[in-house]
Amino acid sequence: MKYYSTNQQERDVSLEEAVVKGLAADKGLYMPDVIKSLPASFYDHIEDLSFQEIACRVADAFFGEDVPADTLKQIVCDTLSFDAPLVPVSDNIYSLELFHGPTLAFKDVGGRFMARLLGHFIRKEGKRQVNVLVATSGDTGSAVANGFLGVEGIHVYVLYPKGKVSEIQEKQFTTLGQNITALEVDGTFDDCQALVKAAFMDKELNAHMQLTSANSINVARFLPQAFYYFYAYAQLKKAGKADNVVVCVPSGNFGNITAGLFGKRMGLPVKRFIAANNRNDIFYKYLQTGVYSPRPSVATIANAMDVGAPSNFARVLDLYGNSHDAICADISGATYTDEQIAETMKNVWQAHHYLLDPHGACGYRALSEGLKPGETGIFLETAHPAKFKDTVEKIIGEEVDIPAKLQAFMRGEKKSVAMSKEFTAFKNYLMNE
Repeated sequence: MKYYSTNQQERDVSLEEAVVKGLAADKGLYMPDVIKSLPASFYDHIEDLSFQEIACRVADAFFGEDVPADTLKQIVCDTLSFDAPLVPVSDNIYSLELFHGPTLAFKDVGGRFMARLLGHFIRKEGKRQVNVLVATSGDTGSAVANGFLGVEGIHVYVLYPKGKVSEIQEKQFTTLGQNITALEVDGTFDDCQALVKAAFMDKELNAHMQLTSANSINVARFLPQAFYYFYAYAQLKKAGKADNVVVCVPSGNFGNITAGLFGKRMGLPVKRFIAANNRNDIFYKYLQTGVYSPRPSVATIANAMDVGAPSNFARVLDLYGNSHDAICADISGATYTDEQIAETMKNVWQAHHYLLDPHGACGYRALSEGLKPGETGIFLETAHPAKFKDTVEKIIGEEVDIPAKLQAFMRGEKKSVAMSKEFTAFKNYLMNE
């Protein structure tokens, strides 16, 4: 399958080139020429399939023309060595728990899949070392770092905003060593993302080293996130609750919800989506006004959504032909303050004894306020609440147990490189690597 840039100046790009380059030369994001619909027979019996079997069918639609079937199946099975259960929380509202992977965050799926797919291309072509640049506001860094840890021929540089990720999140990518380097940027997530994008556009730097990105701007990172939307539907169908499904996605950089929108284009029976924002409500305001006005992000307790210029907005626009009306027909929005997020976490814990993390709380609240009669809601619980231990404990007034996987990271020694938010400093560092 061929790919094109959302800025329309690059076309007929192979999957391999799109994955290895990450960002198009015209600064656009790659999109597949075709989004294939899956046959009705697939949906008729989807509830009888395992997570891995469902993912293999979806992956084949995206990548099957370019990756041998046995290789693609192995990549999917290696990626999905964990489950994504659908858990009832309150009347007609279910949590899709996406925190059962190695780093207890939904980005484990995309991170692990991309590591294996990129590794396949490197082995196939005998490429020189590929250097992965990834900006993180929380969970991306840990998922990508752990997904790529020890992968031959790849070095990962994780850029994260100093003092703006939780201690547990930070430990998940600063304690690994080997082929993982953590860069502690004196700025915001948007500054980190700007450094990554500027690096891709710098000819001298790209001549010095092969660069790619593992943020959701990379098609190999965001497309696999479609897998669990299909699996969630399968679980609802098995429970006899699959009519009028509404999916609410806590949204920051918008890669996750974009993958869900791709699923809908492939025939997945989702009635509509809700994009839940924290105070960084750029997309919410776009829905209300038709005007997209990115601005510097503000810090919130839902830190992984602290994004002031969501990269994947370009893909949403492209998917809907730049039509505000068409976007609004499929997606509504919600935005919440820290106080509202905290209130939701406390109320749900007391009423239903279900522990939300701050991001999932945005998703739950949007459904509880926006679900219509006859609809069934799914919100994405994107990370384990223990990753935000101090915040969660302060809100619910109880101690939160730290899972063994996170405890192992906490015992590690933090190692990071201090970095200015100025591109010159970042470029000089990479040029000397």
